[in-house]
Amino acid sequence: MASSLTGQKAPDFTLPTSDGESFSLSDLDGAWKVLFFYARDGSPTCKRGCLTFKEQYDLFQSLTPPVEIIGISQQPTRDHEEFKQQLDLPFPILSDENRAVANAYGVPIFLGRFPAKSSFVIGPDRTIHYCYDWLFRPRRHVARILDSLSTVTQGA
Repeated sequence: MASSLTGQKAPDFTLPTSDGESFSLSDLDGAWKVLFFYARDGSPTCKRGCLTFKEQYDLFQSLTPPVEIIGISQQPTRDHEEFKQQLDLPFPILSDENRAVANAYGVPIFLGRFPAKSSFVIGPDRTIHYCYDWLFRPRRHVARILDSLSTVTQGA
C-alpha cells in the first residue's frame, strides 16, 4: 500500500502533461512537492479534489519553502487538456495511461476498476514524508496535507 513508502525515495518518472510536454519528478528536485493521484477527470469527487488544490494553490506557494502541486490520472492527455482548461488549474496534470507510475507508488485499484485517490508529500531530496489515501473528502484531504507540511517543513 502507498503508506509503506513513507521514508523512502519517491520513484522518479517522466509523463506527458495536459499540454503535451514532458514532466519528470526530478525536474523538481530541491523543492517540496505534493503528488496526487486521482481517478477520473470530471468525476464529482476528483473534480472537487482538483478544485480544492486550486483553491489552496496560493497557500501552497506561499509556504516557506513553496510547495509544488502535481496531479496524475490514467486518462489521456487530450482529456486532461480539456479538464485543466475547464477548471483553470494552475498546476500540471499528467497522464499515466498504463498506470506505471501509480503502480510504482502503490496506488491501489478498488473492486478491480476504481483507481484510488492518493497523495504524497515529497521533500526536496525526493524522500516521501507523508502518504494519504482519500476517497470522498477532498477538502479534508487538502487540509491534512497542509497540516503535515507545516510539521515536516519546519526547519527546512
